[in-house]
Amino acid sequence: MSTTRRRVNPSRRHLRRRRNSRHAGVAGRCRVDRRTKNLLPRLERGEIAVIHHSDLDRVAADGLLAAGAAAVVNAVPTMSGRYPALGGLTLAQAGVPVLDDVGEDAFESLRDGDEIAVTDGEVLREGELIGTGYRRDAEYFERVLESARVAVRSELGSFARNTLEYLDQEPQILTDELEVPPLRHQLRRRHVLVVVRGIDYREDLAALRRSGYMADMRPVIIGVDGGADALLDAGLTPQIIIGDFDSVSPRALNCGAQLIVHGYPSGGVPGARRLDDAGLDYDVIAAPGTSEDLALRLAFEQRAEQIVEVGSHTSMVDFFDKGRSGMASTFLTRMQVSSALVDAKGVSRLYRTQVRKRDMAMLIVSALLTIGVIAAVTEPGRLLLRTLWINMGF
Repeated sequence: MSTTRRRVNPSRRHLRRRRNSRHAGVAGRCRVDRRTKNLLPRLERGEIAVIHHSDLDRVAADGLLAAGAAAVVNAVPTMSGRYPALGGLTLAQAGVPVLDDVGEDAFESLRDGDEIAVTDGEVLREGELIGTGYRRDAEYFERVLESARVAVRSELGSFARNTLEYLDQEPQILTDELEVPPLRHQLRRRHVLVVVRGIDYREDLAALRRSGYMADMRPVIIGVDGGADALLDAGLTPQIIIGDFDSVSPRALNCGAQLIVHGYPSGGVPGARRLDDAGLDYDVIAAPGTSEDLALRLAFEQRAEQIVEVGSHTSMVDFFDKGRSGMASTFLTRMQVSSALVDAKGVSRLYRTQVRKRDMAMLIVSALLTIGVIAAVTEPGRLLLRTLWINMGF
């Protein structure tokens, strides 16, 4: 692991040529975006992701791995050590090279589609040095992770203060009811499955299907933004899609679900423009917080019997790993709907231990068939059947 960063004179950084390098590195086309979630739909297998994402969370790292990133170049530190951000370690353990902290100049110099090479501490385009950074490995991220577990104590105080400040600014998240348009699917007294493309969403959806929960309970399925595509990939079709629609594929937009755009309480509806351009029908619900919060509140206020969430934030570390102040609203929303909310992991584990309705029905049918066979092959049974036949008038 190299920990030395070679400084380059800014006036000559694009004129320097690569001479000798200890590793051949990774070469390929790059995709560039300040928002990792906006980059993912454009990233193809074997390409290099150029991001601007401090304290990369595990969800974003999983997305980069699923897209097949050959390497990741980050303009800023992938793990600052403020709290246990798991994205860098996730990439390194999967064998994806991470070049860290290459700087703003290098990030601004790169464009979508540029052919670049990532070597040990350098980013080159057509042989010219674009920027230098730190090549990180799993050992480095594990070491920073240990120190971050101690530093997280101060983050707890910051998170608590942020939550109280948010509640002071947006008290309606706990007090006001949503203005809900007519829904195509009745949520009252139904199980509602809310799917976010978050941590372990693939495993959770697979576990719910294996357990028999989906077949037996037939919940109303709500996809939150990219969660709609997660559902389709798992062989499930969302009945409602909620979000700002910046990460929803055309396939999901046209799957037949009711589209609900998350609007701002102030009146802005940024997600509507894409749907207008596509000529799609949609409804709008204005609410503070995130689209995930809106989906949970909608199910709760429509008196759903139970809300099962996939890919959600279930621990304090998950909230920190997401790394944004907006998590205060999600924390408060989960408190509000807690009487009806369960995590998918718990549902799949508990449901496996219960006798399912379908299994019970099959058991009863099997028992009746067995009794019928016994009655048909024994003399007392045949006599009983003949007596019943005669008494019935046949």
